[in-house]
Amino acid sequence: MLHPTAIVHPAAEIGKNAEIGPYCIVGEHVAVGARTVLQAHVVVNGWTTVGEDCTIYPFSTIGAASQDRKYAGERAYTRVGRRTILREYVSIQRATGEDEVTSVGDDCLLLAYVHIAHNCVVGNGVTMSNLAQLAGHVHVADNATIGGHTGVHQFTRIGRHAMVGGMTKLTKDVPPFFLVEGNPCEPYGLNSVGLRRAAFTVDERNEIKKFYKLLYNPKFNVSQAIEAMKAQVSTGPGQEIVAFLEAPSQRGVLK
Repeated sequence: MLHPTAIVHPAAEIGKNAEIGPYCIVGEHVAVGARTVLQAHVVVNGWTTVGEDCTIYPFSTIGAASQDRKYAGERAYTRVGRRTILREYVSIQRATGEDEVTSVGDDCLLLAYVHIAHNCVVGNGVTMSNLAQLAGHVHVADNATIGGHTGVHQFTRIGRHAMVGGMTKLTKDVPPFFLVEGNPCEPYGLNSVGLRRAAFTVDERNEIKKFYKLLYNPKFNVSQAIEAMKAQVSTGPGQEIVAFLEAPSQRGVLK
C-alpha cells in the first residue's frame, strides 16, 4: 500500500497492510508496524519505530534530530507505540545522547501541533490537546491529560491520571490523580471525571482526596505531608502518591 509519490528507503521495514500515502518520506532506519497508516506528507526518519495500527495525519514528523545544542548526530531513538493517533503537524523528536530514547506509548491521542521534544517519555493512553508542548526530558505517566496551548518545562514529571488544564505554564511536578492549571499554575483538586471514568473505587477516591488536602495544607511542607500520608495510607493509589512525592525530582512538586 505504497503511493507512487512516497519515498521509502529500501532498508526501511514496512509491516503487513501498512499504508504509506502521498508524498510521505520514510528513512533508512525506520520500522512501521502492520496496518499503520501514514496519510500524506508525513516524514519519519532517524532510528524510529512506529507500532501497529497507528494513524498519522498529514505533515507530522517523527524522529527528526532534536532541537538541542548538545545533539551531535549520534544514534538516538524515537519510539511510538501501538494504536496511537497523531493528528496534523505533530512533531516527535529523537533523543539526545548515544542510544537514548524519546518514546510515546500505546493508545495515545496527540492532537494537532503537539510537540514532544528530545528524551521525553510519554506513557500509555495519554491525551494531549492542540498545541500542547513538552520540552526535553519530560515524563508523562499513563492516562494523563494535557490541555491545549500548555507549555511544560524541561525535566517536569506529570503523574498517572493527572489533568493539566489548557493554557497552563507548568514548571513543577504534578502528582498523580490531581488537577492543575493556570499561569502561574495552581492545584484545583482531583481529576474527578478521569478517576470516575477509570473506575477508581470510592475508597480510592476518598484517600486521594485526603492526600491532596494533606499535601496542600498550609501547615505542612512536602516532607511533613509525606509522613502524614504514610501513617494512614491504605490503597494502591495512596501508595502511588507517596512514591511519586518521594521519587527524585529536578523540578520539585507543585506546591
